[in-house]
Amino acid sequence: MTGRRASPPTLASAEEPVVFVVDDDASVREALSNLFRSVGLRVEVFGSAHEFLQHKLPNVPSCLILDIRLPRLSGLDFQAELAKADIHIPVIFMTGHGDIPMTVRAMKAGAVDFLTKPFRDQDMLDAVTAAIERDRSSRDEANVLSELHTLFATLTPRERQVMTLVTAGLMNKQIAAEIGLAEITVKIHRGHIMRKMGAKSLPDLVRMAELLGVGPASGRSQT
Repeated sequence: MTGRRASPPTLASAEEPVVFVVDDDASVREALSNLFRSVGLRVEVFGSAHEFLQHKLPNVPSCLILDIRLPRLSGLDFQAELAKADIHIPVIFMTGHGDIPMTVRAMKAGAVDFLTKPFRDQDMLDAVTAAIERDRSSRDEANVLSELHTLFATLTPRERQVMTLVTAGLMNKQIAAEIGLAEITVKIHRGHIMRKMGAKSLPDLVRMAELLGVGPASGRSQT
């Protein structure tokens, strides 16, 4: 690691992010730990993939700094194991022996960066900042989707049916004819849907339907 130490990266959240470092070289672990702590980042280090997998991950934005050549299980294989375990964390690979095929494989598997030793401190800090922000955004999106699914589950089957047709662009009169209801009944269902979903407008409800993957086909299947 070379270059001047940068000022602390700006991370817009009250949550304290954490940087995980997995490397079998104690000197590398110490150097990275000192670097991240010097700019106010929380860091946890591990000497092997096995050690990391035994650790309970905190529910905060984070990223993983991973040596591509680890004992027993390579960094690339470890990346695959994380995916199988449904652990989704941005990975930054570092190596002194990287080559193009390794880089391509790592990036295709979802790595956010690939740094060759020796790397500049600033390059590592930039990569970590970007990775943490990426994880923060992913977590925010997952939370929004989870909340939408919870709200959608409060709808009756008929309300779900009406919602899919409303968000597909059908008018009340068309929906009434489509599913055999009185138009006033459709209006009542629409009101219940807007209230239960917390939608402020029809465009708002349409965006919710898109996130939920709710479409006309599913609407017609409901009775």
